Amino acid sequence: MSAKKRGKSANQRAIAFLLILLQTTLIVVNAENRLQQGDPPIEVFMWVINQCIPVLKQASSLQEKRKKSLLPKHRRSEDK
Repeated sequence: MSAKKRGKSANQRAIAFLLILLQTTLIVVNAENRLQQGDPPIEVFMWVINQCIPVLKQASSLQEKRKKSLLPKHRRSEDK
C-alpha cells in the first residue's frame, strides 16, 4: 500500500471515529436534557440504549471493512 493510500485511509478512519464520537456525545446531551425535563431515568436509559445500538453497529461495520481491506488479496477472495 502506498504512503498516499495509507494517509487517506488514516484520515478516513479518523473522520469516522470523530463522527461516531460526535453522535455519541449528542445522544448523551439529549439524554441529560430529557432527565432535566423530568423523564423517568429508566425510560431515558432505555432510550440511550436504543440510540446507541445503530452507532455501535456502524462502528462495528467500519471495523470489519477495515479488517477486510488489510487482508492479502488471496485471503479476501477466500472469504467470499
